[in-house]
Amino acid sequence: MRSDTFDFEIPSHLIAQEPAARRDESRLLVVRRREGLITHHVFRELPSLLDPADLLVLNNTRVTPCRLHCKREGTGGNVELFLLRRLGGGGGATLYEALTGSWRNVPDGARVELPNGGGFATLVERSAAGHWTVRLDMPAPDAEEYVARAAKMPLPPYIKRQRENDPYLAMDRDRYQTVFAQAEGAVAAPTAGLHFTPAVFEALAEKGIDHNYVTLHVGPGTFRPLKSETLADHPMHSEDYTVSAATAASVAAARERGGRIVVVGTTSCRTLETVSDEAGIPQAGSGSSRLFIYPPYRFRCTDVLLTNFHLPHSTLIFLVAAWLGVDLTRRAYLEAIKEEYRFFSYGDAMLCLP
Repeated sequence: MRSDTFDFEIPSHLIAQEPAARRDESRLLVVRRREGLITHHVFRELPSLLDPADLLVLNNTRVTPCRLHCKREGTGGNVELFLLRRLGGGGGATLYEALTGSWRNVPDGARVELPNGGGFATLVERSAAGHWTVRLDMPAPDAEEYVARAAKMPLPPYIKRQRENDPYLAMDRDRYQTVFAQAEGAVAAPTAGLHFTPAVFEALAEKGIDHNYVTLHVGPGTFRPLKSETLADHPMHSEDYTVSAATAASVAAARERGGRIVVVGTTSCRTLETVSDEAGIPQAGSGSSRLFIYPPYRFRCTDVLLTNFHLPHSTLIFLVAAWLGVDLTRRAYLEAIKEEYRFFSYGDAMLCLP
């Protein structure tokens, strides 16, 4: 299958720059695969669209603020440090793995001035993959406190924010995070989960619909577009996951009672499909997944898929196409464009039913 299978453009005014006023007021496009039927709803109606005994599985990863807008020492030019993870440190310094955005030809040992009185950081050395080891001249507890205070949320590049005096800073810290986020470590949100509220979970429980969690720490590779002509040639990025024994048991119990597994988001889907056997039962444990789901693919654990709308040239839209089929996926997206749904991370959602 070619990477340009979905060659339509998303009008720029439909790319959501901020979330809906309330999480559960987002719109919900419902696609019924067997009938080829598309209907329009609001997210808070989700419980009425599912069956008693269904089980929702959500990704409880927590997004870490990690974008630091810095200045080059000497020239004052803008440099963004995108901190991927803390590496360790000692002797009053802390090391991070980081990306540097568009700054090219950076020499080892280059220094940048950190924002909000953080002093300076040194770009120690660059790996073959283009990732930097960056040294902050402060001990680990101070470095973690500083990053948590000064860094911005790692919004995708199609959401535009000011470098300084960002009026959306506090909102992004709240709304680019699910209400059930727990396990720190993601650099992007599992966006299908952003629509859930305590009221939605309460309505699900009243209908007899249970939920449980997996963890997949979304990495920067999720923003990487497809560059190879064919999907088989795309080098899929790796992301770390954990599936608890309780979640594995919940899935097995749902299968036993005849309930469906409603997978919330492509990250939860990739996690469960990575660890599930032929009967659709996941094995508890931790590991890394490079699973790239695209047509044709036989899903083992996913009975219903809840997801946001994705970039046309991303790996994520092909996962949706593997579930719905290419033609129905294209029709659903064109319908969403016609009806002016809001797209991508802060946008609306789509429920893919059998």
